[in-house]
Amino acid sequence: MHLAYPPRHPLLVELEQRAIADGVPMVSSETGRFLSTLVTAMQANRILEVGTSYGYATLCMALAQPSVGRIWTIEPDVRRTDVARSYFRRAAEDDYIEVFNTPALELLENFPHRNLDVVLVASNRDEYAKYLDLVIPMLKLSGLTIFTDCPSQGAFPDRFLNHPAMDATILSLGIGIGARRQ
Repeated sequence: MHLAYPPRHPLLVELEQRAIADGVPMVSSETGRFLSTLVTAMQANRILEVGTSYGYATLCMALAQPSVGRIWTIEPDVRRTDVARSYFRRAAEDDYIEVFNTPALELLENFPHRNLDVVLVASNRDEYAKYLDLVIPMLKLSGLTIFTDCPSQGAFPDRFLNHPAMDATILSLGIGIGARRQ
């Protein structure tokens, strides 16, 4: 079945092509649309992303969020975030996105921002359980935590789905995406 989605923002198309050409991982375009839809529906204006890469998911969310919104994104690879920042600037979203070039676990333990609407984790899958424990207290009561590539994570999906603090589901987007509501 072929669905006729509206055209994507030209910078998203360009960024996707660049990531593919450079062999840099990113969320699927379907996952990007899902994130954009969620951010729009929730009017999410406080978003944390763990794993910026080239900034495709970041840009999907930034283009969908209210003009007063903020995104904090964590990626230790400066070469990747240099590419991401260039696209954020070109999309005129760079004033609303703050990039941290540091290992996520180091920053998350003392991350100053709370009452987050959305936390997206698309990073080191071996650390997903630690990320989950660190980000849940950062969410507002109706906040949403999203983990990409959930089904491929061994014991993590069970922990994710059965965490007592939240309701959860795993969707077949890309490799699989887990969404949890606090």
